[in-house]
Amino acid sequence: MSQQATTTAELAFSQPFGEQEKQILTPDAVDFLTEMVVRFTPQRNKLLAARLQQQQDIDNGKLPDFISETASIRESEWTIRGIPDDLMDRRVEITGPVERKMVINALNANVKVFMADFEDSLAPGWQKVIDGQINLRDAVRGTISYTNESGKIYQPGPNPAVLVCRVRGLHLPEKHVTWRNEAIPGSLFDFALYFFHNYQKLLAKGSGPYFYLPKTQAWQEAVWWREVFSYTEDRFRLPRGTIKATLLIETLPAVFQMDEILYALRDHIVGLNCGRWDYIFSYIKTLKNYPDRVLPDRQVVTMDKPFLSAYSRLLIRTCHRRGAFAMGGMAAFIPSKDSERNAQVLNNVRADKEFEAQNGHDGTWIAHPGLADTAMAVFSEALGERKNQLDVTRDDDAPITAEQLLQPCDGERTEAGMRANIRVAVQYIEAWISGNGCVPIYGLMEDAATAEISRTSIWQWIHHEKRLSDGRPVTSALFRQWLAEEMQVIREELGEPRFRHGRFDDAARLMEHITTSDELIDFLTLPGYRLLA
Repeated sequence: MSQQATTTAELAFSQPFGEQEKQILTPDAVDFLTEMVVRFTPQRNKLLAARLQQQQDIDNGKLPDFISETASIRESEWTIRGIPDDLMDRRVEITGPVERKMVINALNANVKVFMADFEDSLAPGWQKVIDGQINLRDAVRGTISYTNESGKIYQPGPNPAVLVCRVRGLHLPEKHVTWRNEAIPGSLFDFALYFFHNYQKLLAKGSGPYFYLPKTQAWQEAVWWREVFSYTEDRFRLPRGTIKATLLIETLPAVFQMDEILYALRDHIVGLNCGRWDYIFSYIKTLKNYPDRVLPDRQVVTMDKPFLSAYSRLLIRTCHRRGAFAMGGMAAFIPSKDSERNAQVLNNVRADKEFEAQNGHDGTWIAHPGLADTAMAVFSEALGERKNQLDVTRDDDAPITAEQLLQPCDGERTEAGMRANIRVAVQYIEAWISGNGCVPIYGLMEDAATAEISRTSIWQWIHHEKRLSDGRPVTSALFRQWLAEEMQVIREELGEPRFRHGRFDDAARLMEHITTSDELIDFLTLPGYRLLA
């Protein structure tokens, strides 16, 4: 087929329909996608505009706080509709992109749930997104297999993890499909196609269409998702509450609205998740105008810091009061081939997971199958005979205040920390614009969230004319000098051929742009998406 746009009654596709596209973008699937886009895009655009207004208010001095108008929701007694049997035990969940081999390895890991990710760990090139839908369809049908170059065959075992699909955030477009000459919401593209192709098979095998919802900033956005889910259930004649979602609390504004979010989605929600890396990024971004809230080196911003500990405890208490799960955060470590280093990695993971289990989380996240046994052992010991910790109410906790959630974080700002941020962010951006959204760098599985912390942290130090702990001022000139020096370090570490064949110049240019711009750029994935095929 020629390269011209393929058009339906309402949507225009810029990519030709090859064999892969024809399997996913069937006429009926496109009809459903079109309905969703026409019905829900205008309101989504209003929600994005409301985010800008809210940020403007915060920039002008109105700090985030609990909402007085919704106090009755927080103070009254109610619970969510309920949790399906196959989601009652979520003690360990693995996350990863929707690439074929990774999907199989994740389904076979010693975990309860696999969160298949169209968001932060996937660079959403057109082919990756279409292949991802095919891979999940095959996983749901149990027909997925993969053969590598040396002929090794990967297939799911007899007892695969429960599948949950994470769609793109409301802010992310799908630029290859337009409606009224504008890119459609990536979230609707991912949701509509995954739901349409899989809901019958999922329900037939005793599971269901389960989703993870990222980057929510306000309870009104949860209402939007409720409308999306309810409309879909009605259209396919399914009982209310068939579609289930877990929502990530990974923005600072959302932590003040957890009751309202649960209430808005009470028919469909099963839990909230501490998306800790994005939450740290959001703390920087939301409070970007406040010189007293500047964070120290990324390496020292750990979950035992007061503002993060308050966030974790409030999430557990809020969720369990409403009968919803409180999921713990991501262990970004990856196993090492060096046995001494690996022992250290597993000790770090164990300590992190023990902290979460003792706080009362129902389960936790890992990014690598090699961490599954460690995380599983910690939560199994904490749970005993129970499937979850819904009985841990934290009712005796002192109320958590807005001041605690916004508390400044102490710690050093060091040259080593800033240089590490530069190296991580540049390598991640290079991988992302080359089509790979999930990258091992220096022993950590980096995705968009961790790279966001790296670059916004430096922006914040420059913007507020902060000094390093040794007294040197952090300036754009210093950043540019270290960026040039760290590019040489990356070149030496990776070797000349890899460096020359990569997109490191593009990545460095984008890194410089988003780190030295006068205004903080919201998401690196938005300018990055323009550089992605």
